Amino acid sequence: MSPKFLSKRVLGALALAAALPIAATACGGGDSGGGGGGSDTIVIGTKFDQPGLGMKNPDGTMSGFDVDVATYVAGELGYAPDKIEWKEAPSAQRENLIQNGQVEFIAATYSITDARKEKVSFAGPYLITGQSLLVREDNTDITGKESLANNKILCSVSGSTPAQKIKDEFPSVQLQQYDTYSACIDALKNGAVDAVTTDEVILAGYAAQTPGAFKIVGDTFSEENYGIGLKKDDAELRTKINDALKKMEESGAWKEAFDKNLGPAGITAPAPPPIAN
Repeated sequence: MSPKFLSKRVLGALALAAALPIAATACGGGDSGGGGGGSDTIVIGTKFDQPGLGMKNPDGTMSGFDVDVATYVAGELGYAPDKIEWKEAPSAQRENLIQNGQVEFIAATYSITDARKEKVSFAGPYLITGQSLLVREDNTDITGKESLANNKILCSVSGSTPAQKIKDEFPSVQLQQYDTYSACIDALKNGAVDAVTTDEVILAGYAAQTPGAFKIVGDTFSEENYGIGLKKDDAELRTKINDALKKMEESGAWKEAFDKNLGPAGITAPAPPPIAN
C-alpha cells in the first residue's frame, strides 16, 4: 500500500470523525419536538433585569411574573423547575433567539404585534398592559404624554414596542435607546434622561424596587398584549402552551402569581385575558 494511498485513508477517517459530532448535535440537542420529549431540559428566554417580571437574583435564582408563567407552562409540558435553563432575552434579540433555535419559547414582556408575527408565532396573550412614563419623584413638569414636548429626553429599549411608538407618534422627543431597561433606570437616576417609557407593569416593578425614588405619571397610552413567543408555525407547541395558560388562569395560579410579583408595586390584578385559539 503506497504512502499516498495511506494518507488519503487517514484523511478520510479524520474527516468522518470530525463530521460525527456535528451530525449528532443536529439530530439531538434541545429540540423537544413541541415540548415534553426529546430532551431532559428546556431552554426558556426571559428578561434578567426586570423586577417583578423577569429578574435574575444575586443568588442566581429567577423570579417574576413572566418567570412564574413560563415555569407553569414548562410544568405542563413535562419539565420540572430544575429542568429549566433560563436564557436572557433582550428585546432586540428575541426573534433571533427563537429563529435560531436557542430557546424553546420566550416569556419576556413580549408584545404581540403584526410585524413580529411575520417572524415568530405567539401563544396567549397572558397579560394586557399599556405604555406609561416613569420620572424621578421630584419631577413636576412631566405629567403624562402631553408634556413630552419641548425636547424632553426619553429613554426606552432598542427593539421594543414602546421605543417604536415614541418614534412614530412623538417625533419632537429626544429618544435615548439602551439595550436594557435597567440601563434606562440608571440614566434616570443620574439625570441623563428626563423619563423612562415602557409598559406600566415594568415601570411599576422598578418603582417598587427603589421606594421613594420614582413615580409613574399620566394614563397609559397604548394597549400591549403580552404573548409567549415560539418558532414560526409550530402549531403543536402553540396549542400546548395555550392549553397550559388556560389551565393556569382557571386554577387561580395566574392571579396568585400576579399578586405575588406585582401586587407589592401597587397594581391590582386585572381579569386575565382570553387566550387566542
